[in-house]
Amino acid sequence: MTGALVNARVAPPRATEGSREHPDLSRFVLRRIGALSVAAVDGNTAVAAIQEAMRTRMGLCVTFANAHCVNVSLEDATYREAMEGTLCLPDGIGVDLGSRLLFGEPFPENLNGTDFVPRLLDATAEPLRVALVGGEPGVAEQAAIRFGERFAQHRFTAVSHGYFDGDDQAEGVAALLRALSPDLLLVGLGVPRQELFLRRHVGAREASVAMGVGALLDFTAGKVVRAPPLMRRLRVEWVWRLMQEPRRLARRYLRGNPAFLLRVARQKIMRRTSP
Repeated sequence: MTGALVNARVAPPRATEGSREHPDLSRFVLRRIGALSVAAVDGNTAVAAIQEAMRTRMGLCVTFANAHCVNVSLEDATYREAMEGTLCLPDGIGVDLGSRLLFGEPFPENLNGTDFVPRLLDATAEPLRVALVGGEPGVAEQAAIRFGERFAQHRFTAVSHGYFDGDDQAEGVAALLRALSPDLLLVGLGVPRQELFLRRHVGAREASVAMGVGALLDFTAGKVVRAPPLMRRLRVEWVWRLMQEPRRLARRYLRGNPAFLLRVARQKIMRRTSP
C-alpha cells in the first residue's frame, strides 16, 4: 500500500453512510449476454449517467463486459453476484457478436474501459478527486502522473498497488479511500478480483463512483503497450495482447473465445425453445 498522493488533495470523509446499494438501472436497456446484464447505451449516455452519479454521490459501480467476463460469469457464482446491480458497459467485438446473435443488432457503441475512462475525464469540466488502486508497485503512481499531465483539471491519487491480499488488507485500502473521499475510483485488479473487491469493500462512503478498469493503469503508466490504432479500429486488439503475453492470455483467448461463441449459441437455442 502506498497511500502516496500524486497531484492530489485530500478531503474530509463524506457523511454518506452505508455500503453500496443497487442503483435504479430501469432507464437503461439491458441485454442478457451469458449471465451478465449489459447496458445497450452509447458513450454520451454513459458519461452523463456517471457524471450524475458523481454529483449525487450515489455510490454507482461501473463494470465492463467482454467475452472473457461472460465466460467467467457462467463459471463463478461470486463474480456473477458481484456484477449484479452494476452499470455494465459493453467491451469488445465478442459481446457485440453475442448481441447480434441474441438480439439482432450490436450494442450502440464499444465502451472498453481503456478508451472510455479518458473520454469521461475529458468530458467532465468540474474538478474531480480520482483515486487509483491496482497494478504492480509503482504503477498507480506513474498512472496518476500521466493522468495528471493529460487532465490537469482533476486531482489523481495513487492509493495502493494491487498486491494486497485478504479482507484485512483490502479493508485497509477501503479505509484510505474513506479518508480521501474520491469522486471517482479506478480499480485495476483484473477479472474477477476487481469486481469482488468493489462488491465487498467499496460503497458510497468509499467513492461516489467506482469502476473496475482492468489493465487501464498498466496502459496509462506505460507498463503495457497498447495495440496500434489500426488494430483497435479493426477491433482485434485482443490479438495484439495475445502476442504480447501469450503464456498468460492464450487460454483466455484461444480457448475462451470459441467457448464464448458456443455458449451464446446455446443461449439462443434455449431462448427459442423456452415457453
